[in-house]
Amino acid sequence: MLEYDPFSDEVMEDPHPVYKRLRAEAPLYYLEKYDAWALSRFADIWDCSSHKAFSAARGTTSSQVLTKVQPVTPMLNTMDPPDHTKLRSAIRPRFARAAMAGMEPTVRGIVTDCLDEVMERGRFDVIGDLAARLSVKVTCTAVGIPVEDGDLLSDLVWRFFGREPGVDGMTEDGLAAAQELSAYFVQMVRDRERAGHDADDVVNALRNFELNGRRFDDEEMASHLSLLIIGGSETFPKTFANGVFRLWQHKDQRRRLAEDPSGIDDAYLEILRYDMPTQFLCRTLTEDVELHGQTLKKDAGILFLYPSANRDEREFDDPDRFDVTRKPARILSFGAGTHACLGLFVAKMEGRVCLEELLARAPDYEVDESGIERLRTEFVQGFASLPVTF
Repeated sequence: MLEYDPFSDEVMEDPHPVYKRLRAEAPLYYLEKYDAWALSRFADIWDCSSHKAFSAARGTTSSQVLTKVQPVTPMLNTMDPPDHTKLRSAIRPRFARAAMAGMEPTVRGIVTDCLDEVMERGRFDVIGDLAARLSVKVTCTAVGIPVEDGDLLSDLVWRFFGREPGVDGMTEDGLAAAQELSAYFVQMVRDRERAGHDADDVVNALRNFELNGRRFDDEEMASHLSLLIIGGSETFPKTFANGVFRLWQHKDQRRRLAEDPSGIDDAYLEILRYDMPTQFLCRTLTEDVELHGQTLKKDAGILFLYPSANRDEREFDDPDRFDVTRKPARILSFGAGTHACLGLFVAKMEGRVCLEELLARAPDYEVDESGIERLRTEFVQGFASLPVTF
């Protein structure tokens, strides 16, 4: 009998066998405990991502929609059009392709500095020594957050995603970390106000933005900034580590990229498709919807199982094969529709630069499997530590 529970040990150990059965046997699966439906096929998630009935206003995480232990605060990802569209338009230029191209020298400098520190050791942790340090610095720079506070913010983000045995979803410490993150940004916003900080950055774009005739207060500002630091610093380290691991497993493909770096852009998209850390995001229905011959009732929760969709046999040929030369027409690693990832160009640029620099310096690196630490949670999976030697 097919059973799916995002909090089950089976799913958190390896979700893909369950996802494969869901796609084949129950592409619309009802989780009675949470009054929620899980969508596992690519086309369903792609289409529903643009459907107005699938609302983000009641939250997008398991802790908001399933267990309901995390309050929903004002954030870009918990807004629906037209308010979402207006705010997104106000801050999107700071994350556009041109803006990210201008940041590439800074990103490459951070990467080379990190690698300079570890080359003599002949060993480093892909997460702690490189990817996490890079992502939080890039996010701080892009948004307008003091870069010197990057380590503090990174620690809060990792605590936010921490999990404990026997606890479904967010822990008390994770909720406390969210409050500390909010308090940090409230203070930062107030300090900038006192200093008359007028830089052309995301923080001031948020401060100057008006919605229905009013500006965000300090707590609302903190909520939006919390989303940006979480989204910008948490996912990239895991996706990059996944890529380093898969290229080590497929040494012929790694050699190909080391000899011809022009293929790295396509390779990074395959890395994102093959191993997406975020297991799902949620929506809530604002009206009844008919799908797969069933009626999904208003107020029910919806899970978009993105990693399942990225391995959907109906969308990809031989989807369980890792192939850096694959050029898919579309993937769901950056979402789709209304809430497609704002940081798409940031992530692509970070991934390309990191792979270019690592393969140029250590094309024959080895993974120390004895030192691997993994994250196994209902919401995010991947490496917590991935040591490599060269």
